[in-house]
Formats: sequence, C-alpha cells, structure tokens
Amino acid sequence: MSVGRIIHSARLVSGGTVTGDAWVAFTGDTVTSVGTGNGWQELVGHGAGVTGASVTDAADRWLTPGFIDIHCHGGGGASFDEGPDAIRTGLAVHHRHGTTRVVLSLVTGSQRDLEAQLEIVALMAADNPLILGAHLEGPFLDETFRGAHDPRLLRSPDPDSVARLLAAGRGHLVQVTLAPELPGAEEAISAFRDAGVVVAVGHTAADFDAASAAFDGGASILTHAFNGMRGVHHRAPGPVAAATHNPNVILEVINDGVHVHPEVVRLAFASAPGRIALISDAMAATGASDGTYLLGGLRVTVADGKARLAEGDSIAGSTLTLDEALRRTVTDVGLPLEEAVTALTETPARAIGRSDTLGRLTPGYAADAVILDADLRVETVFAAGREFA
Repeated sequence: MSVGRIIHSARLVSGGTVTGDAWVAFTGDTVTSVGTGNGWQELVGHGAGVTGASVTDAADRWLTPGFIDIHCHGGGGASFDEGPDAIRTGLAVHHRHGTTRVVLSLVTGSQRDLEAQLEIVALMAADNPLILGAHLEGPFLDETFRGAHDPRLLRSPDPDSVARLLAAGRGHLVQVTLAPELPGAEEAISAFRDAGVVVAVGHTAADFDAASAAFDGGASILTHAFNGMRGVHHRAPGPVAAATHNPNVILEVINDGVHVHPEVVRLAFASAPGRIALISDAMAATGASDGTYLLGGLRVTVADGKARLAEGDSIAGSTLTLDEALRRTVTDVGLPLEEAVTALTETPARAIGRSDTLGRLTPGYAADAVILDADLRVETVFAAGREFA
C-alpha cells in the first residue's frame, strides 16, 4: 500500500456532517481512506508497508473538500477569455483561496471569438484536471437583463451556431447560460442537453411559466439567482420561484454582500435545501487592486471591491473568492458550517454531473482539500493530492 499524504486530527466537514478528530489519506490524486482517532498511525507504522508519506497535523482546524466554482471569469488582473497565461493567472488566485476546481466562464462575444476561446479552454482542460471545462454565459441572452454583456453581440440561438460551439468545445463545454424566451431557445436547450452540456437559465426576461417550461425541458441551473432576471413578486413569482419549485434545479448564488442581501440568501437556502451552489462570478479584479478593467470588451470600474460598468452602472461580476463566500454564509447569513460547505462542494459538483468523484472527502473521490483556521481562513490547499504554496 502506498500513501502520499495523511491529514489528521481535523474537524472534518464533508457529506453534510462534521466529524471530530478525523483523518484523511491520499494516494496520488485520490482519497484512499478516512477515519477517526489514531487509526492513521497504522498507515505510517512499522510493517504497514508505507514509506514516504507526508503527514499534516490539522489539530484545531477545519478540513473540507476543495471548493468548486462553476461560475468564475478570472482573477489577478486577468480574464479567462484572454488566453492561456490569463487563465493560469486567474486560477492561481482562486486556488490560494481554496477553490480547487473551476469552470471557466466566458462572457458574450462574437461567434468566432467564442469558438477560439472554447478551443483554448478545451486544450487546457485536457491537460489540467483542475479546469472542469467552459461555461458560455452568452451570447444567447435577453437584452433588457443583459447586465455586463455587450448588447451588440447578443442574439438568439440557431442550430448552426450551437453546433459550431459544441464542436469548438471538444467535449469540454460543460455549461451554457441562455434566456429561454428567445426564438430557437427550446431547440438549443435540447441540442446542448443531448450533447451532455448543462443548460442554465439566466439573463432572462422569462416569467414563472416560461422559466418552468425551460426547466421541464431540461435546463437544470438558475444562473446567479435574483440577478439578471425578474424579481420575486407575490403575483409574478418569476424564475427564482420556478427554480425553487423544481427539485431538479440548482440555484447559483453570489454571496458577496453586494449581489444579494444576506436575508435573501437565507431564504434561498430555506426554499431549496441542498440545491444552492455558491459561486464567485469573479472578474479580473479579484485578488487585484481597484481600478478600470475590461469584461468582454466593456469597461468596468472597480471601487472598494465592487465592480460596475463604467457606462450604465450595472453590476459587472464580483471580486469574491469562495472562502469569503463561506465566511459570509456562516457569519452574515447564519447557516451551519456544514450546509455552507455543501454549497461550495457537493452541490456545484452535482450541478455539472461530477458528484461521483468531486465534492466530498471519502474514498474514491478526488484528493482536493482545504484546511481552514478557526476563523474559516484558508491555511493550506491540496488539489489532486498536491499542496499549493
């Protein structure tokens, strides 16, 4: 038996439970065993056949699975649509904050640009398992609820465009956000779903009935719930209520204190237990300084960590990292730690069909883990069994 890493004496938060005095063992990029007490010592004891294992004492610390971000645009001054170097720069920022696996989100662009960006993501994802693939947030979005997307490039989906995007993604296009009320959207949802792509409803003027029809037709995520859509009204409940009503739908939430009020975040968790995926929606300024940035060709001004379009003042993504989202969910929203961790790990993994190998610290799952101090600040990050500096 060969064990590469043992983390012991931790307060393990995984699978919706907290386990004291827990230990986890990694072999290569996989969790091989989990236990409590001193059982880990047998793995490094004499006669166990184990040599060279690295041992980490996590006493008085929290141990969680690595965070999974299914909606992230960049960081460290770089956007994921700017090429390989920018992708590596942005990923490094989020890895340091506990996010081990990322879906690279691309904003609205021309057909040609999106195809080129998808090809780059596909090449990088084939070599780097920490890149889960691409998320197209556009161009099939509603103009009124476009947010920080270039209105000149928005359009309705058509079979040829969908087929070309799928071909460019080479199997690494994992998620598409679209407005289901657009002409051709119903056919696009079917085409994407048939190709194994998860469809999300977002940046949409759809009412409750239209959103419900999209979810019944195969869409299974609501993109950043409450933002880029009609609000919840007592006579017009809108897409959020349609999503909470359907047990197959997962709702993304940006819990940065800007996009959604903490009490509304609490209501979302209560309305859809086990179906909230906390996301960053982070743009280039995340982990960088305030200033002026570009998001899909549109100028964004970041002040006090808040990103808004220079023209129109629409919110333009966030500067959030998922460890901050965790702290806010526990302290500001008041949810139990295990529920917040699930929303950063198991639920996003399930949203993109990866819950069989990601999102838990249990044998057979990916060796992705985060050690947090008592204040839920990241101390150490492991991804695919490797420690990040």
